[in-house]
Amino acid sequence: MIASDLGFFTGRRIMMLQGPMGPFFNRLKHDLLSVATSVIKIDFNGGDYLFSDKSAVQFRGTKSEWPQFLEQIIHSHQIDTLLFFGDCRRYHVQAKQIAEKCGITVGVFEEGYVRPDYITFELVGVNANSTISRCPEDYLALQRLEIPKVIYCENPLWHAIVWSTLYYSVAILLGFLYPNYEHHRPLTIAESWPWIRSYFRKVWYGFLERGVQAELINKLSGKYFLVPLQVHNDSQLAVHSNFSCVQNFIYVVVQSFARSAPQDSYLILKQHPLDRGYNNHRSWITELTKVLKVDQRVKYIHDQHLPTLLQHSAGVVVVNSTVGLSALHHNKPTKVLGKAIFDLAGLTYQGQLDDFWCASSSFIVNRGLYEKFINFVILRTQINGNFYRRLRDMNNKSGVVWT
Repeated sequence: MIASDLGFFTGRRIMMLQGPMGPFFNRLKHDLLSVATSVIKIDFNGGDYLFSDKSAVQFRGTKSEWPQFLEQIIHSHQIDTLLFFGDCRRYHVQAKQIAEKCGITVGVFEEGYVRPDYITFELVGVNANSTISRCPEDYLALQRLEIPKVIYCENPLWHAIVWSTLYYSVAILLGFLYPNYEHHRPLTIAESWPWIRSYFRKVWYGFLERGVQAELINKLSGKYFLVPLQVHNDSQLAVHSNFSCVQNFIYVVVQSFARSAPQDSYLILKQHPLDRGYNNHRSWITELTKVLKVDQRVKYIHDQHLPTLLQHSAGVVVVNSTVGLSALHHNKPTKVLGKAIFDLAGLTYQGQLDDFWCASSSFIVNRGLYEKFINFVILRTQINGNFYRRLRDMNNKSGVVWT
């Protein structure tokens, strides 16, 4: 199917579980009702309730009661399609298992594989659970795919901040109405502190690291390997890799770099912007690199312009971040250490990490394969739009481009 085909839902009886924070799922519900037979929404906490309409069904039971509750709703409403955001949340994992048992179609939304102008929608699963082919020959055999002209998304940052603040605030305030709810992240007022701290750290790092980007794109251009770190509680890290935490990933990469990389090369560890308020690995990285005698060749940075860093890098190492796709867009040798849909022979380096540092200089991304792969991914899994800020002049509620 084509991800943006609203007609796919024609005549379906749909159940929606948790969506991204904000009004997107409620707006999507109205779009779906224009073609579907029925749409029902389940709320799990006060944040879900805030962004739902009055017809939503409230689940206040325990996690162990959830499967039976879900099956009852499925049968009583004759549900044939289940939609939710993220396939690693505990309620969604159970829901997917029940849906498979009942022969129900599962559709999963996720942040875009191709950012910032797309969101992801796939049947069955997303990320490493995606059903798209992992065989390069399947893409090479494709005829040229025509991708509709993209409508560029305006920066959704402040919209996302507002929606998430409202979501968490109301979820906390109405927590007594959902005493058994288990969130996939901490759901306390203390969660606001890292976001506040993140703002001040952004200002401080901007001052502390002034001149760093200029050094990287001039003096060190083509001499450094870029390592974009992921958010500490990213399910991509926890579920789809063998790393126990971000520091475990850093340790493995720095050790390999110290052991095998050319002596005139550098390693740039870039903090994820959404993790800025939660973690500062500087002192730990400093200690580790001193022990390994590479402290003069390893830098830990924060808010520099990612596309520019990619353009001037010698190569990129990721767990499974979609930054890897951006690296391939820039024709950069990329080593994936987790499970990722783009980790294909011809696109990414398939050898060992220890060998990557030297072999990267002769590795060439198969551009023909990349273009066919990325066009397939966009057509089959991506919807032009954003979860947090509607595209302008859309004649629908959700504010994304339906075909």
